Amino acid sequence: MKKKKITPSKELWVRTILTVLIILCAIRQFTNGDYQNVFICFLSLFLLGLPRFIEQKFDLDLPPFLEVIIMLFIFSAEILGEINAYYQKIPMWDTMLHTINGFLMAAIGFSLVDIFNRSERFLIKLSPMFVAIVAFCFSMTIGVLWEFFEFFMDSFFSMDMQKDRFVTVINSVALNPSGANIPIHVEVDSLLVNGEDWLANYGGYLDIGLIDTMKDLFVNFIGAVVFSIIGYFYVKHRGRGRFAPQFIPVINHTDDCDVDRFGNPVSEISQPDPDNESL
Repeated sequence: MKKKKITPSKELWVRTILTVLIILCAIRQFTNGDYQNVFICFLSLFLLGLPRFIEQKFDLDLPPFLEVIIMLFIFSAEILGEINAYYQKIPMWDTMLHTINGFLMAAIGFSLVDIFNRSERFLIKLSPMFVAIVAFCFSMTIGVLWEFFEFFMDSFFSMDMQKDRFVTVINSVALNPSGANIPIHVEVDSLLVNGEDWLANYGGYLDIGLIDTMKDLFVNFIGAVVFSIIGYFYVKHRGRGRFAPQFIPVINHTDDCDVDRFGNPVSEISQPDPDNESL
């Protein structure tokens, strides 16, 4: 069966345009003397090449739509988010990217398990529910590791990847004068820091990243759940639907084995034996 690749030219155009934009951004940042952003640009170029490297290294066929989404995600997070400060300019930018990340990581985790599950060398066939749970857990693990990375960068390199926000109410056990394990509800009516009135100037007490971290994990959870549900029905009704296959890589079969339109190998057992055919 002839294998069809959907609009490979669009994928190439997206990679080329983003590469040119990143190079121009790197030149601008170098001219301004911001060498940290120059490093981010080179890191972005490296990440853009990862999908193609993974395809060649592991003999996979990544759906073009998935590759385009990954490349746009990298550009949105690093170039627009970090260098052009979209995280500050657009309030929901960080939330949107973490939701997409949860969705994509669930798709990747699902693909890793599904590839083994479809392999004729893998003796145990996993249920659709188990594959969906593994995809969900993989996505959440990546989300937690990323929050660990943000905390590490903030703690040891004086960065602010875990974005702060101001709050006006504190619920704390530490403020209970009796020492009991009962939180005390405190409304911030006045707040002076180094002689500056933070309540008047900023609106409240500064939370150093906890709310941002929990919000990121929550939207990652939403993205992971959405794709896990999609993946569940994809496995349960193999061969139906057009949405899920756009996010699920398939193995390139270099032998004489036929594959169906979803990359599933057609077993030789199912092929008719010419010796047994009736005359």
